[in-house]
Amino acid sequence: MDVLSDLLQRAQAADVVVRQIIARPPWSVMYADVPSLTVVATLGGSASLRTGDGVPVSLAAGDIALVSRVDSYTVADSAATPASYMIRGGRKYTLDGEPVEWNEYLAPRTYGDGLPGATTMVRGAYDLRGDVGKRLLDLLPPVAVVPAAEQTRPALDMLTTEVAREEPGQDAVLRRLLDFVLVLALRAWCARPEAELPSWYHALTAPAVGDALRQIHEDPARRWTVAELAALTNLSRATFAARFTTLVGQPPLTYLTAWRMTVAADLLRDTTQTIASIAREVGYDDPFAFSTAFKRTHHQSPTEWRHASGLPVRPGR
Repeated sequence: MDVLSDLLQRAQAADVVVRQIIARPPWSVMYADVPSLTVVATLGGSASLRTGDGVPVSLAAGDIALVSRVDSYTVADSAATPASYMIRGGRKYTLDGEPVEWNEYLAPRTYGDGLPGATTMVRGAYDLRGDVGKRLLDLLPPVAVVPAAEQTRPALDMLTTEVAREEPGQDAVLRRLLDFVLVLALRAWCARPEAELPSWYHALTAPAVGDALRQIHEDPARRWTVAELAALTNLSRATFAARFTTLVGQPPLTYLTAWRMTVAADLLRDTTQTIASIAREVGYDDPFAFSTAFKRTHHQSPTEWRHASGLPVRPGR
């Protein structure tokens, strides 16, 4: 599995929300208490997106905005249109916080007036998990706009066709289509000149180093050595280590340990596996050696980390 796919698979929560709005100007919606990553796509017409303290961004038909790590944002027909209501926790409120009943249903998961001249938008929200999710979000600024392109339009068309349907397995279909749109948008954003990307992303397509990163992510529990990774890439140990360190920003085994501790942190937070089991899953036969490495990285023992996450810790776990 390639590194970006690995991050996406490990980071995503089980529940993903997909909604569509079809409204004629003027209209404006504020989204509060939003998940860590939202995909907003303009399917027809144009729109404006602004975060709490950000500059408004214009979205043309086919554009995709990736919104991350913000407390709230507003989508409107124009930057000048004030928000008329707020969505929080999937419910509709006035801007003063009073609950409001929905009365604009057009179809399943679709809201608005549906009148001629309306803007059509689709919104998908992810709540990315833990330390792996943070690595994925490091690829993005608070608002990343991917202009309309031939590669993304068919995926958006499929998503908007399915979002208003209600058939068996519909949630699974929407999840996979939204994942497809997200991956295409991430790829397109990372290829843009204004994208400020972490070193490891640039290394993914580098000869030899990209192969080594893929091997590490496919099997983090393996007892990798620099010599073994170098042999897999047909480079000498010294050449491989120097090239890896230059491109990734860390020596190979330092990166391996950091990735193992990232995976372990999320397993401690999200599962009830024993510490010994997690240790084995990330390459440590000795749970004490694992605990030492984990504390060196996260400044807490695995047990303390799990306590802080709110999960109960049973004796010996």
